Amino acid sequence: MKQTTNFIVFIITLFVVFSCNKVKKDDNEDVLPFINSAEFTPEWISPNSPEYPEIHTIPDFSFTNQDGQTVTEKTVEGKIYVANFMFTSCGSICPKMTDNMKILQDKYTNDSSVLLLSHTVTPERDSVSILKQYAINKGCISGKWHLLTGNKNEIYSIAKRQYFAGDSIGYYGKLNDFLHTENFILVDGKRRIRGVYNGTLPIEMERIIEDITTLKKEN
Repeated sequence: MKQTTNFIVFIITLFVVFSCNKVKKDDNEDVLPFINSAEFTPEWISPNSPEYPEIHTIPDFSFTNQDGQTVTEKTVEGKIYVANFMFTSCGSICPKMTDNMKILQDKYTNDSSVLLLSHTVTPERDSVSILKQYAINKGCISGKWHLLTGNKNEIYSIAKRQYFAGDSIGYYGKLNDFLHTENFILVDGKRRIRGVYNGTLPIEMERIIEDITTLKKEN
């Protein structure tokens, strides 16, 4: 019952938040909001505003991908990327999220300005070799879609404190609470969160694609 209630609240909140997901910057251009808190409240902040330099930004990080390569903030510098959190042995929401991330990969296969980052929440199990086999099974393209593992505390810290990833909107739990979230997080070229989506729903991939198109129009 609690999970059902949380899901209903999640859907209602997403509708309210993202029904006004864009505003006009001028007559010809839409602008996506910034997400600065775990409540996912959209904020439209002008570059001229004193608040602009204080927009929440994903900090530096360092993880290892399925090819044994180090992926850091430099990897995504100037790139638009979609991040999520999963684990290879998950039998519930993760397969759906992986299938939907594949939709985005297929859309942007030849677009070097867009990357995908899937972080495992069970790094003690998901070694580089296991992530590599998972990548092969799921058709992940090296260099486009990074399946990331690393120090568990670092993964959970960046997930909960920086991406605001948790089981429900406005709450991301204690650092050591198991992380199981369906959220896809859209991040711009300056590592600022610009949208949050239900990664289990294929229709949400259409919205991400639309929002990526909007981001590409920003100066």
